[in-house]
Amino acid sequence: MGKAEAVELEVGDRTVRVSSPDRVYFPARGETKLDLVRYYLAVGDGIVRALRERPCMLHRFPSGVAGEKVHQKRVPNGAPPWLETVRVHFPRYDRYADELCVTELAHVVWAVQMSTVEFHPWNSRRSDTERPDEWRIDLDPMPDCGFDTVRKVALVAREVLDELGIRGWPKTSGGSGMHVYVRIEPRWGFADVRRAALAFAQEVERRAPDLVTTTWWRKDRDPKKLFVDYNQNARDHTIASAYSVRGVPEALVSTPIRWDEVESVDPRDCTIATVPARFAELGDLHEGIDDVAYSLEPLLEWADRDGLEAGES
Repeated sequence: MGKAEAVELEVGDRTVRVSSPDRVYFPARGETKLDLVRYYLAVGDGIVRALRERPCMLHRFPSGVAGEKVHQKRVPNGAPPWLETVRVHFPRYDRYADELCVTELAHVVWAVQMSTVEFHPWNSRRSDTERPDEWRIDLDPMPDCGFDTVRKVALVAREVLDELGIRGWPKTSGGSGMHVYVRIEPRWGFADVRRAALAFAQEVERRAPDLVTTTWWRKDRDPKKLFVDYNQNARDHTIASAYSVRGVPEALVSTPIRWDEVESVDPRDCTIATVPARFAELGDLHEGIDDVAYSLEPLLEWADRDGLEAGES
């Protein structure tokens, strides 16, 4: 059988050419590059909402997820003139990068054409990249920590958020953990957002000391506990967005869920084969995430009370 010809897709007002559409990207079920494009088209509103106006790092797999992974910050030369970017500064090297800045679905499809599987956006937006508008609660189980613990800790996190009067938006991580996102007022820099995240993590640890750790060094953590990874709020730290596919053979998806699904969801059921039908039925469960932005002042008061410094990043 000959190599499939490139296909041209109409995405909004754009035409995006997809080469090697039949290349197998995900060996577990044999899904191809074109299957991946079709998945992102099916969840278009959701992936654009998750990435909109954010500097975005691309995790590319030119030969499929069984092959080499390329972390790409810079948009390559030769990108179409309608692609949007945002310039960010990396002080450690005193360098700049023009990163993808998604504002429409064609930008996502272009990135998939460039062999992107995972989208890792910043938690700040183009209007002020140094002031995050998203606080990320990353529930990261250690090697001997089961998903039942993740479920329990997610509900403890929700209890603390409820007491703060804050709405969190949960999703599977596409791996072994769970994420909860909170929209915040873009008033604080990365160090303060991280300090607030640490104060929150320590409160969750206080309420579930047998399940949770906030110990900084991985080698010092109990392998049976869940690490509330507050450091994902540090500058230039990114995690897979809502609706991002993960670079694993089963094509797992980081999938928004309702709070009442936390106790029953099986992350392994959330794949590019299943999420489009879920999206068609439920819509984007994070649709209202931009409606209310919360203040970090209560958490920063906790941080002051506990003597927490901005610390390492």
